This record gives sequence, structure tokens and C-alpha cells, in this order.
Amino acid sequence: MLSTQNISLQYGKRVLFDEVNVTFKEGNCYGIIGANGAGKSTFLKILAGDMDANKGSVQLEKGKRMAVLKQNHFEFDEVSVINTVLMGHQKLWNIMQEKDAIYMKEDFSEKDGIKASELEAEFAEMDGWNAESSAANLLSGIGIPESEHYKMLKELDGNQKVRVLLAQALFGNPDVLILDEPTNDLDIQTVTWLEDFLLDFKNTVLIVSHDRHFLDTVVTHIADIDFGKISLYSGNYSFWYESSQLALKQKLNANKKGEEKIKELQAFIDRFSANASKSKQATARKKMLDKINIEDIKPSSRKYPGIIFKQARDAGKEILSVRHLNYSQNDDVLIHNLSFNVHHDDKITFISKNSLATSALFKILAGEIKPDSGVIEWGQTITASYLPNENESYFSTEPMNLIDWLRQYSTEKDESYIRGFLGKMLFSGEETFKMSNVLSGGEKVRCMLSRMMLTEANLLMLDEPTNHLDLETITTLNNSLINFSGNILFTSRDHTFTQTIANRVIEIGSKGFLDKLKSFDDYIEDKEIGLQRGKIY
Repeated sequence: MLSTQNISLQYGKRVLFDEVNVTFKEGNCYGIIGANGAGKSTFLKILAGDMDANKGSVQLEKGKRMAVLKQNHFEFDEVSVINTVLMGHQKLWNIMQEKDAIYMKEDFSEKDGIKASELEAEFAEMDGWNAESSAANLLSGIGIPESEHYKMLKELDGNQKVRVLLAQALFGNPDVLILDEPTNDLDIQTVTWLEDFLLDFKNTVLIVSHDRHFLDTVVTHIADIDFGKISLYSGNYSFWYESSQLALKQKLNANKKGEEKIKELQAFIDRFSANASKSKQATARKKMLDKINIEDIKPSSRKYPGIIFKQARDAGKEILSVRHLNYSQNDDVLIHNLSFNVHHDDKITFISKNSLATSALFKILAGEIKPDSGVIEWGQTITASYLPNENESYFSTEPMNLIDWLRQYSTEKDESYIRGFLGKMLFSGEETFKMSNVLSGGEKVRCMLSRMMLTEANLLMLDEPTNHLDLETITTLNNSLINFSGNILFTSRDHTFTQTIANRVIEIGSKGFLDKLKSFDDYIEDKEIGLQRGKIY
């Protein structure tokens, strides 16, 4: 279906791909994974023809069509929403344009009539008469109401544009579908719709995503970029991660006999397969683990950070009380009459249709902005540490190396002590002398996590903590917060992150709030809560 022959790409001395030979087969959904900088998005661009490799070629089976999720949100600003979607099937769109141009001719000739007849036949063969209604159904399914379908794309907000471009990629049943971070800026309902769409999609899909729940739901295979090569494995992300960790553990256990290792691996496969058989994916067309075997399980060379949050002291009886909190921004009500108390063992996720509302709440709790009204009372034993969504202000002062940057937040100034916390976040050797003003988004978040660990706080506040992080750091942070014995207040678009950490959900609306002591999955599946939600927005 889609294959590469000896794809190589090098920037100076840095080798991204070294003679990559890989085949993506029809009916499979591939999750492309790799550490930050491994070349995931670059590889998709090479496959799509948007970038040339130094060497090698890409072959798409003759007569097959590829569709790609566009990343340029301004490319179709002067095009109507419905036409933007129709343009996703370029051949069909070209026929429509050519037909219309012929019929618009004032001197319509016999030759024009023959050509129009040929185009009409091709148009009908491609189900062109149903194209507009199919595009409209896609848009409605992905959260764009019919009233928006004939507006110019520039009239939509950023989140709506993302949905329209996603509909464009999905339109017309492409043979190969390439999606780079398709769940970015999508709410849980739209992500669920996309999951269902891809589970029913019968062709080839290649996805780059940091959303582990999404990968686990839709992918049948993992394509792992490591050491300039791409290796294919059957199964979803969780299977790849857990099996690679087990294989690494076995590799380090020199005392265990070969037959014992095989028995342990087979038991793992059986356990995972039993759980997978109950999953959403197993009930659809794709059977996730139908071809798993022992040879598929290999240790990964990935480096995982060491994220450990310790408490300098346990929290007392009083933790945090918020009463009748109100906050508006530019005449938009973000928080209305919000009241809650934080109790021992609470790990609360805050959700909202408007991410400005959750960010505003954390800024208020951190003392960065003031509410319009309301009372906030912290317990005397509470030390809170805050990870903001926007961290630029922490790095916009005078540039300094990472040791000096982190030292300013530590009471212990010893360099070896500071290096220890940087090393936990994979900054070692010469990297600790990197200047704070040249860091990538992911590196800045890793520095902020080092800062949080230094505080030894008993209450953690995190606003979209997985933004900019690779899957390795997300997984490690996730596990660390599961094991943290203090309180956590957070918001995240990462479904797995939220489901595995939170034991309480507070949803914030412009007219009120909902506060439920239950898991995230139970919350979003509760039909009664769904009915109540309309009252708070």
C-alpha cells in the first residue's frame, strides 16, 4: 500500500533517518512514536511529499489516494467551510471546478458538451452528487453546526478551524490517511467521535499523537523511530510500553533462565490480550493483538526521566477552602460562584469548555491574578507548588545557565545538589550549561518540573502539564502523580493522565459548576451529569 525504500535524511552531522525501509499495509492504523527530535513529523512530511529526503523514495500503490491533516490554519481562509472540506478530495474538486467552468461558457460548443458528459460520468462514478451532503455530515459530526458551513473559514475561531481541516483530511474515504497530532484543541466529545470514525475506517492510517488514550483506542501497530530506523510492532502504545519495559527488566536480570523469560513474556501477552478483548477497539473491525508473538517484544533504548515529588511535611486538617469565587475577563464570565473544599486524598481535575476558565482559577490560587469576588483560605500547613500553562515569564529574565536558573529557586545552593535535580530531568553534563533563553518548549517544562520537585510541596497545582512533553516524560509524570501522597489540583486534555490520577471532577461554567467525587471516565459517561451540564454553561 505505502512503502519507503532506503529513506535517509541528515542535517549536518545529525542523522535522522538511515536507509529506512518500511511498509504500511491496508487496514492497519500505525502510531508513529519516538523521542522528541526523533523525526516523527518530519517522516510524515516525507511520506506526504511535503519534504524531500537526502536519499531514497516513497511508493504509494498506483491508483490510491493519500490525505493529510493540514497544519497551516490560514491556507483556506478565503474559502467557504464546506468547500474547504470538499477540497480534501483534490481530484473530485478539480472535476467540479472544470465542470462548472464549461457550463459557464457563453459559447458552449459540441466539444464542450462531450467533455462535460465525460466529466459528469466520472463525477457520478466518484459519488460526486452526494459529496456535499457527505461533507456536511462530517462537519456536523465533528462539531461544526450547519449554520457555519457556508461561512468563510477566516470567520471561524482557531478551534473550529482545526475541526474543519480534520474533516478535510477525512473526507472522501482516502486510501492512506496521515494525521499529525489530530486531537490537539479537540474536546472530549469530538475526540470520541474521531476514535469511532477511525475504528470504522477500513484503509491505512498513520498517526503522530501524544494522547495515549487515543493511541491505545485506535492503533493496531506501533512504528517506533529509534537510532535512525523505524521498527514495526503489533499492538497499541500501552502494549509497546509495558512489553518494552518488561523486556528491559529481563535483559538486566542475568540470573533468569531463557525458558523462564519466555514464560513470563507469554503470560504478559495473555493478560494484555484478555484485557484488550474487552476494549472499544476489540468490538470494532480491528483486532489489536491477533498477531502478537514473543519476538515482537524488545527492550527500548528510551531514557525516562526521574520525577519524584516528596513532601517536606504532611498536610494538616485544613487544606484549601474556596467560597463564592467569581472572575470575568473582557466582559466574559469565566468563573461563576465557584465553591469547594479540598480534603485529604483529593486529587481534583478541573475541566471546562473554556480553557481560559481553568487557567484563570490556577492563576487566582497561585496569587498571580485577583478574583472579582470570593474568598480563598489556605491551611497553615500547606505548601503549594504551581506549574503554569504559560511559563515564559520564568525564562524571560537575564539569560543564565540551567544550574544558575534552578539555583535561584533552591535554599540549598550546592552545585552537585542542583545538578541532581537537573539530572533527574535528563539534563546532564554539558547540557546543564545550556542557556535558559534558548530552551525548547519541552525543555522549559522539564526545568519547571525540576523546580517543583525542589519545593517538596504537599499540594501540587498543574495547568496542562503534558503540553510540549514527549511520551516518555508524560508517562513518567503520570506515574509519579499517581503515587504522590499529597493533594493535586490539575487540568489536562490527556485522557489517560486525567483518568488515572483524578478521584474528583469539578467542571467550571459561566453560570455555575459541577463537583463530583468520581473518576473522569465515570463522570463523562454519566448521563445525569450530561443533563446537568447544560445548566452551568
